[in-house]
Amino acid sequence: MNSPQHPRLAKERATQALALACLLGMSSWITIGPSGILSWSENSRLLELRQKELQQIEARREVLKNRVALLNPNQVDPDMAGQLLRSDLNMVHPDEKVLLLN
Repeated sequence: MNSPQHPRLAKERATQALALACLLGMSSWITIGPSGILSWSENSRLLELRQKELQQIEARREVLKNRVALLNPNQVDPDMAGQLLRSDLNMVHPDEKVLLLN
């Protein structure tokens, strides 16, 4: 009488063992995977770092945006044009004195 149940019992045990292995694998992936519980602190630290970098980039972008607005071909800011002439082309007015800093 036990012979028909014995293969069924072995099949159930194999199924349970496979299910347990899958659960253990998923739980370890949740714990130590790239987006798992143990990597949250590292991800939080990287997020803060990236947010600081983003703020610096946005501040630089605002400076450049202002500079582009000052160099609008229809209304060039005279101070900005003079600054660019002096720095890029080494041009000065005849009444200006140049001090070289080394």
